[in-house]
Amino acid sequence: MAKELKRELSEAEIAALPYRPCVGLVILNRSAEIFVGQRLDFRSDAWQMPQGGVDEGEAPLEAALRELWEETGITRDKVTLLAESREWIPYDLPATLIPKLWKGRYRGQTQKWFAFRFHGSDADVNIATEHPEFSRWAWSPHAEVLERIVPFKRATYRKVLAEFDRLFA
Repeated sequence: MAKELKRELSEAEIAALPYRPCVGLVILNRSAEIFVGQRLDFRSDAWQMPQGGVDEGEAPLEAALRELWEETGITRDKVTLLAESREWIPYDLPATLIPKLWKGRYRGQTQKWFAFRFHGSDADVNIATEHPEFSRWAWSPHAEVLERIVPFKRATYRKVLAEFDRLFA
């Protein structure tokens, strides 16, 4: 694990930090349920949709397809792109997490979200990847996703679900 920043940052130092560019994925099965995974590295009740950083020079859609494979084991031929968020949606980390993540270089993430229809079967999902992020996964009705998400990400997820609302019918 990367060396953590040991000291706490002031509010001014936090405000001066940039957001980490990131993508988020809304993966819908045939029943319009959403893929959520239980985090390995946080708390046992912390769930989220797949997400991850955009590498330097990488297009957001390519980052989303890479994260799809890295976090779920789903190959790109098993999904169809349905929608892309109109804007980048930021969220701030709790101040106590900033020194512990990404060497304290970011205040949070700004995310470009992509919605995909999954055409495979549950057997095509494999979260036991090279660098696993989830301990287990589930298909969740969109109305229940916010209940599972860590509180500091709920406002972001609310925006994402509202933007892609037409896809859940």
